[in-house]
Amino acid sequence: MTPDRMTPRPYAAALQDVVRDDWGRLAAVLTGQFRRLDLVEDALGDAAEAAARRWPSDGLPERPAAWLLTVARRRILDQLRAEAMAARRHPLLVTDAEHRAERSGVMADPGDLIDDDRLRLVLLCTHPALGTEGAAALALRLVLGVSTHDIARLFLVSEPTMAARITRAKKKIVACGLPFGIPSATALPERLEAMAATAYLAFTAGYAPASGDALLRADLSGEAIRLVRVGLSLRPNEPVLVALLALMLLQHSRRDARLDAAGDLVLLPDQDRTRWHATEIDEAVALLTSPALRGPITQQTALYAVQARIAAEHALAPTSPATRWTRIVALYDVLLDLGAGPSAALARAVAVAEAAGPAAGLAALATVTLPGHRPHAARGEFLARLGDHQGARAAYEEAVALCDNDVERRHLRARVR
Repeated sequence: MTPDRMTPRPYAAALQDVVRDDWGRLAAVLTGQFRRLDLVEDALGDAAEAAARRWPSDGLPERPAAWLLTVARRRILDQLRAEAMAARRHPLLVTDAEHRAERSGVMADPGDLIDDDRLRLVLLCTHPALGTEGAAALALRLVLGVSTHDIARLFLVSEPTMAARITRAKKKIVACGLPFGIPSATALPERLEAMAATAYLAFTAGYAPASGDALLRADLSGEAIRLVRVGLSLRPNEPVLVALLALMLLQHSRRDARLDAAGDLVLLPDQDRTRWHATEIDEAVALLTSPALRGPITQQTALYAVQARIAAEHALAPTSPATRWTRIVALYDVLLDLGAGPSAALARAVAVAEAAGPAAGLAALATVTLPGHRPHAARGEFLARLGDHQGARAAYEEAVALCDNDVERRHLRARVR
């Protein structure tokens, strides 16, 4: 394609698409080849910057992802050459990762245990030495391409704090000589819990993006579901994965009903339930009766299972007015007792408003400390139902000011009007 046939904006959109869709796969390929996780993201970032400069003048490559891979590979090779010369070591691709793996007692999978590139890389990122939050943040950024801004929102910290946390995780991998190998079959269960936490966060980032022009990223949510399914193919009765898959399927089943034909937000009570994916709901409900969830389970598994049961209450109600809100409030109480965060407290306040009225919802909302626009949006709704239109307008305007998602902001502005 010649450069004059595409404006700069479509070039930027094309680059955005390939970064969103192929970043994790490219990172997996490069990490598998070079075993230098610390170099991979920087190299891909350099490649994306080069594409932004060169594609408008050179034209869109026939295979954009392959173009990025080639440029990133060259960047890594250049860095390895520089390191080899500086340290007077054997040049290029010589690393001691395999020896480190032997010394640590964690042997790399030769390829017959896991053949899914993204799952392999997620498991590489979730080494126990990194800590749960650092490992999950690194995997979200490097493997699944979630923006640092949205990762920060998931962890309820500032963007600079999250960027520093991700950088520290990458540096720790290098400084500690952590093995870039898949854990052995005996070590896999512990790593799967960290993988589940990462998949849960990735699904959340797709289900309700904190920023951008889309209400949902079904591709990211779908990829999180796929990773959990691959994990279950390795350990079919792993409780944490069974509970998480049930939760994801129930939430994901509503994706086609969450937007109307104009691309505007449709709230749960107003959704066309015939557009919900019944087969996914049926599979999820069956998973909740699985023997894997009948015995002793971890706190993490219980958190996913209770959230899934809340989602099932919505999915199985024949109509929105028939929803058992009192039952849902009780389940949120269990969830908070298990240690769920302020997002669950906000959702409980909404359920209380449905079960006992907007005044009760406001009282429950008073204890919620969640940052961002959603508590203000809930307050606006409760006040509007109570007839306090001035207070509702002020709450909605504050929500608009704090909202970074275009679709949600448009909905909130409509509520102000």
